[in-house]
Amino acid sequence: MGEMDAERRALADYLARRRTAILEAWRIEIKHDPALSTAESLPRSQLFDHIPAILATFVRELRNAPADEVASASSAAQESAAAHGLQRWQQGYDLREVTRELGKLNECVIAELDAYTTTNPDTSHAVIAAARRVWAALCSTGIEESVSQYFQRQQQEAAGHVRDLEAALEEIRQLEQQRADLWRQAAHDLRGNLGVVANATVGLTNRTLRETTRDDFVRILMRNVTTLHHLLDDVTSLARLQAGREQRQIDPIDVTPLLQQLCEGIRPLAQQRNLYLHAEGPAGFATDGDTVKIRRIAQNLILNAVKFTRTGGITVTWGDSDAADPKRWQLCIADTGPGLPTSGPDAVTASGPAHSEAGEGIGLSIVKRLCELLDATVEIQSEPGVGTVFRILFPRKYSH
Repeated sequence: MGEMDAERRALADYLARRRTAILEAWRIEIKHDPALSTAESLPRSQLFDHIPAILATFVRELRNAPADEVASASSAAQESAAAHGLQRWQQGYDLREVTRELGKLNECVIAELDAYTTTNPDTSHAVIAAARRVWAALCSTGIEESVSQYFQRQQQEAAGHVRDLEAALEEIRQLEQQRADLWRQAAHDLRGNLGVVANATVGLTNRTLRETTRDDFVRILMRNVTTLHHLLDDVTSLARLQAGREQRQIDPIDVTPLLQQLCEGIRPLAQQRNLYLHAEGPAGFATDGDTVKIRRIAQNLILNAVKFTRTGGITVTWGDSDAADPKRWQLCIADTGPGLPTSGPDAVTASGPAHSEAGEGIGLSIVKRLCELLDATVEIQSEPGVGTVFRILFPRKYSH
């Protein structure tokens, strides 16, 4: 038994010295195999990765294990093989390439054992047979563990794709539900205003009406026609935005006169409701932007604030955002109204405050879409019974 152990250790020493040659022969075999295309893109170190550890395990088991216990693969061999499968999955191999690559390694090691037998004819057949059994067990375990690890990673990746797909489908479902709710509300608002217009029109045809009653009907008719006109404009605008028909037109602009003139135009409406409307900003504020769309954003938010505020008023401010974000400027519309039912950016996509009126949900959706078009972000702070602040952050410059 001592002579056989010495022969086995001699074979192990030989294989240890030949490890680099075995790796090189294996690399050449892979290079000339047209079915192993992924390996061609890997640098030498990544190609070899855990293969040297598998060969080292083979040598170690030949050198250290008793002659009658060398036919089973160790846990170290299993770990190296599993690591090989993981590495190959990360490198983009398909499963066929993984098993074929290990098959090529098996051929190279068997060729090396045959060469040793030829150059060392006195080595006992039992030692060579034991070495072949060690390698066969190691190679079998290597393929099993490598393929198992590859399959696990593939299944984990597939499960991740399924979760991502389910999340995306749920998000689409929620968006479609929000869109359906929005258009349902719009249809309800349109029907309501048309009903009022129709009733007022019928009332005006009554020849027995007193003059004061007729005047009331006329005021109701004009107010609802105006509301209907604005609502139709909003519906059309939202439809164009959702269809991608709106394009931004970026030019150098002065925000101050734009917002001052807008506030001057809306101030009489605020005063009719006994509300103040303050406009506060620098004397001149130059930036890049889309004049029309910035005006539409501000107008929607200011009119919405006027509509829902019962006491107090609205303050519109603009200027630099803060020192930490010099690439953006801000527009703030703060009111002393009832507040939104929820706070945060998602509230912009909701149907609006609890006490909503015609077109309010559409107006907020238009603001959100316009902000997306201008690469602007919306921040909302709202406290029930205290008021709401919309803070829009616009880029100072745009890449053309």
